[in-house]
Amino acid sequence: MTAVLEATGLTVVHRTRSGPLHAVSDVDLTLHRHRTLALVGESGSGKSSIARALLHLPPPTAGTVTLDGTDLAALTPRALRTLRPRLQMVFQDPLSSLNPRRRVRDLVAEPLDAHPRPGTDREATVHRQLEAVGLPASFADRHPGQLSGGQAQRVALARALTAEPRVLIADEAVSALDVSAQATVLNLLRRLTEERGLAGLFISHDLGVVRAVSDEVAVLQLGRICERGPTEEVLAAPAHPYTRALLAAVPEPGRPLGDTGLLPTDPPSPLDPPSGCRFRTRCPLADDRCATETPPLLPVSPTRTVACHRPLLDRQP
Repeated sequence: MTAVLEATGLTVVHRTRSGPLHAVSDVDLTLHRHRTLALVGESGSGKSSIARALLHLPPPTAGTVTLDGTDLAALTPRALRTLRPRLQMVFQDPLSSLNPRRRVRDLVAEPLDAHPRPGTDREATVHRQLEAVGLPASFADRHPGQLSGGQAQRVALARALTAEPRVLIADEAVSALDVSAQATVLNLLRRLTEERGLAGLFISHDLGVVRAVSDEVAVLQLGRICERGPTEEVLAAPAHPYTRALLAAVPEPGRPLGDTGLLPTDPPSPLDPPSGCRFRTRCPLADDRCATETPPLLPVSPTRTVACHRPLLDRQP
């Protein structure tokens, strides 16, 4: 597999009035062509902070990010601006990311306006990208207010594709959509990643959704990756108690919503994370060692790594 984007030791610390907030701590990620990595965790786990750090908006507090072997931190501001089209992001609320006063044709063509490519047919490019996301060319004359949520998200995706990216980051890109629109956008993301050789990062709080779009999943808990591996393998038999709890929280017929019994308390504040394992204050398996030793991310199989002193190996959720 060809590595497109690599992050090593990624750390993000926000300075607040209450002190340093450790949003991301020593995270390693690798994105490959034709494949999508899902980054999953509760709200406040650091998922969006990782996305912004990968884009260098702003740069991470520590660690390195390389795109096709180029260290982003070593680039001048002008060189970084030139490289930015290769890194595209699709946001949670499409309507908030689309200028309501502009027509769809101008929105989709924004990357061409910002980074002109000589000899490019603007109108033909707009129509081609709209077709790629399943919208007719007639939509080019519409304004965002005339679009449904799913249509607006497809326009946002078409705009990202116009930049001819190497990496596509989708940050909660379907959480604001209804079920049918979610399915459409998820299928588009999967197909376009494979057909165009993109390296995808899909960010979500919902383990039930990532099965449809990702090849691998990395589970983020309070700024640290606690489990990573092939999506089907992780979802079939989660090895970390936190992954198991997230999977148990996915609604199922016959079970009351929220009745998981596995996450009885809110997550600790990243302003004051627990010592040792950051999940220990909510973990039913925690012991004295968990309070004093931070579990390293170690392989538990040829394809999976887990950061847990007592991984749930060969146990079903």
